[in-house]
Amino acid sequence: MGRRRALRPYLLTVPALLLTCGILYPFGLGLYYTLFDFSASKPRPDMVGFGNYAAVLGEEAFWNSAWVTAVYAVGAAAAETVLGVAVALLLHRSSRVGRVLEKVLILPLMIAPVIAAIMWKLMLQPSVGVVNHLLRPFGLGDVQWTDTPAGALLSSIAVDVWVYTPFVAVLALAGLRSLPASPFEAAAVDGAGRWYTLRRLTLPMLWPYVLVAVIFRFMDSLKVFDIIYALTEGGPGDSTVVLQIRAYLEAIRFQRYSFGISYTIVLWAVVYLAATVLVRHLGRIQRRAAEVAA
Repeated sequence: MGRRRALRPYLLTVPALLLTCGILYPFGLGLYYTLFDFSASKPRPDMVGFGNYAAVLGEEAFWNSAWVTAVYAVGAAAAETVLGVAVALLLHRSSRVGRVLEKVLILPLMIAPVIAAIMWKLMLQPSVGVVNHLLRPFGLGDVQWTDTPAGALLSSIAVDVWVYTPFVAVLALAGLRSLPASPFEAAAVDGAGRWYTLRRLTLPMLWPYVLVAVIFRFMDSLKVFDIIYALTEGGPGDSTVVLQIRAYLEAIRFQRYSFGISYTIVLWAVVYLAATVLVRHLGRIQRRAAEVAA
């Protein structure tokens, strides 16, 4: 019996260990492949060391994709944060309508992003799309939503916002309902107004929950593939070719396997650094929120 108890902690770690190995093995294999020049035209590759990374960072296409990725990630995360917190604040007031809207809110999350992108692609068609049809009475029925560089990028961000704003709203709403009541009761006794309470109490204490949502959405937006590929396939031109799509094009379409994998490793490094900075900032935000609640 004592022997079983001694082995139990080690047995409980086996699933986590297997999962870690399942993640690290392909990651390590990908790192190994980037040291060679694997491609469809070169079945016997040569070792190039860090030459693939130097070539990636020296490409103008890489910096264009990095810029598009940054604009997409910042734009989507910012819009989802503002709208998600606003929706959460509206739903926080208990009412019958609010309870119904809470159930409706999660519907976009139940749709696969690629399906949502295809659905919006049809609705944004200039000639037969329902969006232009609804805008025609206002004189805006000829908008080329995905046929111009700026329109394609904004449309991609808008679809991302439509799909994932409920995620931020749900997290923010859960945070609002977990805030301590005593600071708000003290503020009400002192005669503080709603705007003052929102700025000085609600938002500072809510920021840790909001920042968790921002971390999730920003990291996910940096490595977006499905929404943009289904909506624009990276076009027109290179206007919506983010790093993930660039890696796909290099590795699969152009069959430059090592070069495409190098793109994904560079993207992983960017995501890792961004996550590290945001998580450190989260710790400071949590300490400030604790001070406000006290």
